[in-house]
Amino acid sequence: MTQDEARSRLDEFRVSIDDIDRRIVELINERTRVVEEIGRIKREAQLPVYEPKREEQVFANITSANQGPIPSDSVKRIFERIIDEMRTLQRRKISPHPEDPKC
Repeated sequence: MTQDEARSRLDEFRVSIDDIDRRIVELINERTRVVEEIGRIKREAQLPVYEPKREEQVFANITSANQGPIPSDSVKRIFERIIDEMRTLQRRKISPHPEDPKC
């Protein structure tokens, strides 16, 4: 394969990656809208934002659904970050006292 052929193939793959990334962002935003609703309910019921048992359920769900090629521990780390951002969003936008560590 020549360098020009390689660049052409890379460009094709990068177009695919860009499309996939846009779909991922759409799904993250869809998840965020659900998280905002959950946060509103938690606030009304005075429930904590952080629920370790629920997070473990999420990790079990996503790792059991993973069929690769990405390793499950990598998927878990990605979702740890997503969940952390969702928790921050709940604290910042929904919690009456964002500095409260119990949230």
